Parts: sequence; C-alpha cells; structure tokens
Amino acid sequence: MYVTAPLPEHAAPETTPAKPSISRHRTMTLMPGTHLFLEGDPADRIYEVASGVLRLTRIMEDGRRQVIAFGYPGDTVGFPSDGLYHTDCDALVPSTLVVHRRDHLESAKGDPVLHQRLLKAALREISGMQDHFMMLGRKSSVEKLASFLRVLTTRVGEPLGDFDQVTLPMTRADIADFLGLTTETVSRTFTQLRKSRIIAIDHVNTVIILKPIALRAIAEGDDG
Repeated sequence: MYVTAPLPEHAAPETTPAKPSISRHRTMTLMPGTHLFLEGDPADRIYEVASGVLRLTRIMEDGRRQVIAFGYPGDTVGFPSDGLYHTDCDALVPSTLVVHRRDHLESAKGDPVLHQRLLKAALREISGMQDHFMMLGRKSSVEKLASFLRVLTTRVGEPLGDFDQVTLPMTRADIADFLGLTTETVSRTFTQLRKSRIIAIDHVNTVIILKPIALRAIAEGDDG
C-alpha cells in the first residue's frame, strides 16, 4: 500500500504481493467514491484487494487531510488498531475485494495458509510504513514524485512500445497529500519532469516513462 517503498531491480516473485485467490472466499465490489470503512468503525473484517484501487486517509485535528496509502491488487487493508479501523477507506475506481471476518481468522479453526498470507501482508505494511516515513522526512519534492512514479510503474505499469505507462486514478491533490507536498508543488514537479523529457503526460492521468534510468537516479537522490 505504501507505494513509495523502494523495490529492487530484480525482485523475487514474492516482493510484489500476488493477487489473492477469490474462488473460495466471499467477495464484494466497491464503486468509486464509496467508503469501505471509516476511521473509528469496529474492525470486524479484513480485505484483500483483488482488483481496483483504494485510498486510505485520515483527517488531522486541524482539518488537513493525509493520504496514508493506496491499496492496489495484492494489498491488504483493514488491519485493526485496538479493534478499530484507524483510517477512512474509499474506492478510486471500481474495486473487487476478498472479505475475511476477523473472528474466523482469530479462531483455532482458521485457515493456516490464509493466516500466513495475512501475516506477511501485515509485515509488508510495517516495512512500507517505515520506508514511507523516511521518504517524507528526507527526500526533496522531485525525489518524492520520482519514487512514487517509479514504484507504481514497477507494480502496475503497462508496456507502450519501447516505454512503460502507468495510469494514475488519484488526483494531484491525492498525490500531494500522500507525499507531504502541496498540490501546486506536485503539478510543478510533474511539469519539471515532463520538460526534462523524463516523462510524458497523456490525458492528465496517464504518465509515460521515457527515461526510466533517469527517473530511478532522481528517486535515489543521484540526479547529479
């Protein structure tokens, strides 16, 4: 979910979460703009994302919004904090979710394979959260956006001739609230990368990666 977490160039298959099998489990579909849960609701279910994209957010005491994470296929959302959900969660696009009841997971009769998969998902979330916090505190605005684009391209990018493209279902404001930037800074940084011919932008929400090596260098703070 913390899509700014760095990925190795030649990741092992388990590095990127696999889509959960939905054949034997209850599923649900969430339409864009519909909430899956709200912060403070009882966390009685855990969800694996089979398709689509979710957005997890919190509203701070001063009214500002923080986008905590985006849930992509293979991600798991709804891990509880003291028995409650600790974020709001809504769908950015039509999304299919595999639903697991917490009481079934916590019983001795639970599926050991599923337990192992969700444990790995929880550990990935902790690791991703640590990487994300480091990124928020240490990287410049262009490094943050380059990291965001690079990891999304690795996870959900599609080939386009000699290049790769990635569709961004979130708004520039969502990206800003995720990266700890202003919307104006995100827009300006997209323009900077486009003018440098590192990326091209098609129909606002589709980004084409023209120079992946240069994007990686920026993400790693080695842009010269």
